[in-house]
Amino acid sequence: MTIKRPLALALLALGLQGGLASPPAHAAADALQPIAALDVPRYMGTWHEIAKFPNWFQKKCASDTRADYSLLPNGRIQVINRCRAADGTLSEAVGEARQLGAADSPRLEVRFAPAWLSFLPMVWGDYWVIDLDPEYRLVAVSEPSREYLWVLSRTPEVDAQAYQRLVERLAARGFEVGKLERSGLAAR
Repeated sequence: MTIKRPLALALLALGLQGGLASPPAHAAADALQPIAALDVPRYMGTWHEIAKFPNWFQKKCASDTRADYSLLPNGRIQVINRCRAADGTLSEAVGEARQLGAADSPRLEVRFAPAWLSFLPMVWGDYWVIDLDPEYRLVAVSEPSREYLWVLSRTPEVDAQAYQRLVERLAARGFEVGKLERSGLAAR
């Protein structure tokens, strides 16, 4: 499997945009808070995209959008994002995440830029776990400006009631949930 250059460049741009974006006006009065604690080893594995705020760097993703996380020897996290385009081709981008703060911090930063650029703050994008069920089966990930939002699940499909309850919690936290679009699944 090869890394698709356009997707990798788009994700690099996301990191650049995430590092330079200014928060919306509501952010100062109602700052986004992540969950209290994250068990990072338990979070590792495959997460399937259930819904997201539309964004330009995933425009060609038609189905099978998922992220695979694994711990690296240096304590960071390898991130492999994959999706299938409408023509059936698979796009993949490999990145790295680092945890900010304590060992149970739910605030991470991720980059898809080459490692030699990792000294630049702007190549790191915020990745905050903002909602997570106790079983680590359904999660919402965003960043302080609330511009990006992903709902991920351990399985390609999620219980409709659990999803609706999550959407209601997100709305109560100031997210424009009407912008959420459900992700496509490949025919099985």
